[in-house]
Amino acid sequence: MIELKKRGLKAESKVVFQVLYKGIELGLQQRLDILVNDLVVLELKSVELLLPVHHKQLISYLKLTQKPLGFLVNLNSDSIAKSIVRIANDKTNTELRNKLEN
Repeated sequence: MIELKKRGLKAESKVVFQVLYKGIELGLQQRLDILVNDLVVLELKSVELLLPVHHKQLISYLKLTQKPLGFLVNLNSDSIAKSIVRIANDKTNTELRNKLEN
């Protein structure tokens, strides 16, 4: 968070969002680990190995929040740079494409 803010980026941690199904609130809340500039989701893990369930979690967060881009970061690694996975939401979605262009 400190490094992101030092670079002039807006970074928020533990951002709560409601889970919707077809526009109806389900009474469930989820939390994004870090949200950068209201566009990019950082999902932090500290696991021996990133599993498909971790990727699916980030994909679900991107879809539910309509954010265009996310990074899955495994902090339990000798090289953090080699433990970062970039995941993009569906770029054919007009609303998301407009967010990226603005």
